Amino acid sequence: MIDVGAFLHPGDGVWWGQGSAEPEPLVNAVLDVVDRVGPIRAFSGLTWNERLSGDLPEQLTVVSYGGLGRLRALSRHGRLDVVPCHYSAIPRMFATGALPNDVGFVQVSPPDRDGYVTLGTGVEYVADAIPHTRTLIAEINAQMPPTVGGPRLPLSAFAAVVETDRPLREAPGRPADHVDVAIAGHVASIIDDGATIQIGVGSLPSAVLEALAGHRDLGFHSGMLSDTVLTLVEKGVITGAKKEIDAGVVVTGAALCSAGGYARLGALPVEFRAASYTHAPPVLSQLGSLVSINSAIEVDLLGQVGAELARGVHIGATGGQVDFSRAASLTGTRSIIALRSTVGSGETSESTIVPALRSGVVTTARVDVDAVVTEHGVAMLTGCTVAERALRLIEVAAPEHREALQRSLAEQEM
Repeated sequence: MIDVGAFLHPGDGVWWGQGSAEPEPLVNAVLDVVDRVGPIRAFSGLTWNERLSGDLPEQLTVVSYGGLGRLRALSRHGRLDVVPCHYSAIPRMFATGALPNDVGFVQVSPPDRDGYVTLGTGVEYVADAIPHTRTLIAEINAQMPPTVGGPRLPLSAFAAVVETDRPLREAPGRPADHVDVAIAGHVASIIDDGATIQIGVGSLPSAVLEALAGHRDLGFHSGMLSDTVLTLVEKGVITGAKKEIDAGVVVTGAALCSAGGYARLGALPVEFRAASYTHAPPVLSQLGSLVSINSAIEVDLLGQVGAELARGVHIGATGGQVDFSRAASLTGTRSIIALRSTVGSGETSESTIVPALRSGVVTTARVDVDAVVTEHGVAMLTGCTVAERALRLIEVAAPEHREALQRSLAEQEM
């Protein structure tokens, strides 16, 4: 392992890739030397690196756009500084220095015959940060698949490299249960053939995608993709034939798959693009067929969405939710928020449809939500008055919580 401390100066700001493209050996090397080097401010996105959930060196400050993966543990212990922002704003913040940009750590594919590497499964904000970064250091992972759509970089772009041969991080999570399947069925029922889908990764998003297996000529344009997307491409469900731009191409910024999924990427029409493309309003406004499907922690009776905080802890992010929800509701087809009607179980069960957001933080405004879906049905909100919206939301709340919500509604006099 190289001495990354030789490339760091006290007060530097560093960043690294996220998810399956996180260069974990280099990140761990930073953690090993930061107390020797001096104060370092580091930007991290989604991470499953166990060392970023425990005790951090005192000289390290971690900054992120949310509390994703292991970062929620840092938030719980007061060691995470969150910069609230739309995902589409991240490229500009790197360009202006609002986010750390002195040293960047990337995981890349092995060099091709011409000596160029790709950013593999993590193009997204990395591609936008690179032009504004003083020093780049790369992990060349023999198991990182080369991808198309993003930049190809010569080895001369890096001040130093380390070579590894390790599996990429795979998507964690549980299998979809009957609640996920019920929600997914309702979501699929309000999506037409030919729609261009934006959706995340996880148990519920995978269930929604599986429920779309009977649809035709779907398109895909999103910040991240999973195995289920690849399966629908192989089955001829996702063809991109009706997409207004990038016809026939699956567009994403990153991938979080199984080992088998990563191996299949090269044989499919998948292009990895920078966040300045995948989330850009001028790009999204061209997708008239766009349907955004996002999750939430809670939704209030006004239709406002909270997707960031739970009991004061950052467990989510604004991320691309607003970028896609607004585009889908204004210039696309439909903006959908899908969530389970309760959190917890038994006597400790709490409704996720609430009189007012417990967190006090509105992630997505009520005007950018067309439909809220739970296992109990679909609350179509577009065109409804404030009072009508509240009544429809109560109808999809858990039955045991509806009476309390109705009492609250009467007290609020909506």
